[in-house]
Amino acid sequence: MTYYSCFDHKGNIIARCQTKEDINVLKKMGRPIMEIKEMKKEESVVCSLTGSPSDYNEDY
Repeated sequence: MTYYSCFDHKGNIIARCQTKEDINVLKKMGRPIMEIKEMKKEESVVCSLTGSPSDYNEDY
């Protein structure tokens, strides 16, 4: 499974998403996503262990 980290214009992580559709929803909500990076497998393990990536996004 592929997960993505979304960053704002200052390089701060603002969301973790599982699909491109999730990213598009956040953009439509007005989140200032400036950069998207695919997470490494070892990073994405944390997402799958802690629940849905959307759990990280408090307003999603």
